[in-house]
Amino acid sequence: MQDTITIRPLRPEDEPVWRDLWTGYLDYYETSVPEAVYVTTFARLLSGKDGEFRGLVACRGDTPVGLVHYLFHRHCWKIEPVCYLQDLYTDPALRGRGVARRLIEAVYAAADAEGAPAVYWLTQEFNYAGRMLYDKVGVKTPFIRYNRA
Repeated sequence: MQDTITIRPLRPEDEPVWRDLWTGYLDYYETSVPEAVYVTTFARLLSGKDGEFRGLVACRGDTPVGLVHYLFHRHCWKIEPVCYLQDLYTDPALRGRGVARRLIEAVYAAADAEGAPAVYWLTQEFNYAGRMLYDKVGVKTPFIRYNRA
């Protein structure tokens, strides 16, 4: 297997390995989703419809080893759409090798191609390893997130 990492759009045949990677992501954040959410999310990622999530995978050789999900949406403070990077995950065996950075850069490139001036994401405070990268490729904001009770 070659060490070159390539980034490409998610494909229908990626479902089993995407499922494994996304399960790893969900496990990291100590959560889970029902089967219907896996099926629906994967279908949305492949739909290609405006306003729907998109998915990219990082591949080592032909094998996906990382994923990113992102969404373009309207914003009241801008005319152009903005990009929300929702999920980012790299196989733990390949962490620290630039896979996550490449996935973020691919989302930045997609945002540029769509004319979206902003890309943003959230992470948990305990995600120290991820935040070390995020501090290099983004700017931490002072916003605090609230959820409906």
